[in-house]
Amino acid sequence: MAKWLRNIRGAVLMGLAWAGVWAPIGLLIGLIVDSDGAMDEMWAAVGGYPGFLCGAVFFTVLGVSEGRLRFDELPLSRVCAKGSTSGVLVGMLPFVLGSIETGVLPVWLLGVLIIVSITLLSAVSAAGSLALAKWWRRKNSSTPVMA
Repeated sequence: MAKWLRNIRGAVLMGLAWAGVWAPIGLLIGLIVDSDGAMDEMWAAVGGYPGFLCGAVFFTVLGVSEGRLRFDELPLSRVCAKGSTSGVLVGMLPFVLGSIETGVLPVWLLGVLIIVSITLLSAVSAAGSLALAKWWRRKNSSTPVMA
């Protein structure tokens, strides 16, 4: 399989994994924000879409900057930094691509809330992905993996 096709597959799979984890977070946000069900919002998508984008961007940033090392060989600090980078990039998208109007919060405060929350979720997801990769490698190999 061509390398670029393998990279696209990896980015899509990472995005789907993160979307699967972030979708319940979107449902939880929906329970808090829209407890009476008055809004016509698909709350799983509120978590799933940014999760997919952050996972795909994370995989791409990781591939560009850390191309020679295996994922499970990377240090936690660098993986979290790449996860934070993907969170900042995806968190800024709504403000770069369109006009955000809100009657409840000032736009700058909404921007800070969105960018900070997506950045934190992305860093935690990156750390979780690394922990899962190290666990998987340890489970399926005879050589021990350094923690």
